[in-house]
Amino acid sequence: MTSEDKQILDRINEYADKVLKDFDPQKTQVSFQLEKVRPIMEEIAKEKGTSVEEIFIKYMDLASEVTAERETKFQNTIGNMTKYGDVHDA
Repeated sequence: MTSEDKQILDRINEYADKVLKDFDPQKTQVSFQLEKVRPIMEEIAKEKGTSVEEIFIKYMDLASEVTAERETKFQNTIGNMTKYGDVHDA
């Protein structure tokens, strides 16, 4: 992930945290969540000279990448646990 990609991801996530803070993401329709974050995506798209759709696709790709990295780290930690729950070096 480039520094520019990280900046885009961070900006959208920070904005989403503000505008969606009172909503449970598990109980809120995705379409509603997307409408709430659309303004920041429009702003970024305008700055980058691209479409909102391109920013949305980039955001989804970056978010998936971060989720996969976190899952890998989690699985590596779980895989390195002893029967007592302590993490040991592989």
